[in-house]
Amino acid sequence: MKFLVLVKANEQSEAGVMPDEKILTDMAKYNEELSKAGVLLDLAGLQPTSRATRVRFSGRERRVIDGPFSETKELIAGYWLVQTKTKEEAIEWVKRAPMQDTELEVRPLFELGDFDLTAEQKASFDSVEAQLKDQAKR
Repeated sequence: MKFLVLVKANEQSEAGVMPDEKILTDMAKYNEELSKAGVLLDLAGLQPTSRATRVRFSGRERRVIDGPFSETKELIAGYWLVQTKTKEEAIEWVKRAPMQDTELEVRPLFELGDFDLTAEQKASFDSVEAQLKDQAKR
């Protein structure tokens, strides 16, 4: 099962304050443990919303909204994409993260089998997945 672990933003992350050396060292060690265990698929920190743009969809209308966005508690500062056998295993890994004064959210990803797809839709998704795997090899 794949899970997106969302790192909730806070005033520090939204102000663009970078983590101190100890936190970066601890995070590097944690990320290496995830990687060596074969759990980690991807990870990244996100720049503050002052550098972000939202596109709001309303019918056929598209509205572009530049950041920053004010509701910090609803913002994301980073993520891990992990793959584990169970949600409980993902949670155990997340509990080991060297985080302080923040909140992590563990969200399962839908898998192709969760959707009732036509053969044509499935072939299209399979084609895109194959292209992504090919790009990852480069």
